[in-house]
Amino acid sequence: MTTIRAQALRKNPTDAERKLWAHLRLLQLGGYKFRRQHSLGPYIVDFICIEKKLIIEVDGGQHDDNKFYDSKRDKWLENKGFRVLRFWNNEVLTYIENVKEVIAGELGLE
Repeated sequence: MTTIRAQALRKNPTDAERKLWAHLRLLQLGGYKFRRQHSLGPYIVDFICIEKKLIIEVDGGQHDDNKFYDSKRDKWLENKGFRVLRFWNNEVLTYIENVKEVIAGELGLE
């Protein structure tokens, strides 16, 4: 079920997801491979670098109302050994270079 939903999400990215993907795809960030809208257990993550166990989430305003769910989800992912980075849509759309710097730091590129 999550695989079908992940496929649908890949076909309809938000503007912020589209912009970040343009900077992550094709091994552009330090040669690391990222996947988008990837199923992981019961969840679908926006972006994942499996090699570095790094998940990147791009959040819109609805996440203000879903803090409990996001916290539970992040704990589950962290218990599986992943680190989770969260950025707001407006951060990605307005400050993409800063976002890339934070991600590069988490990848050990800085």
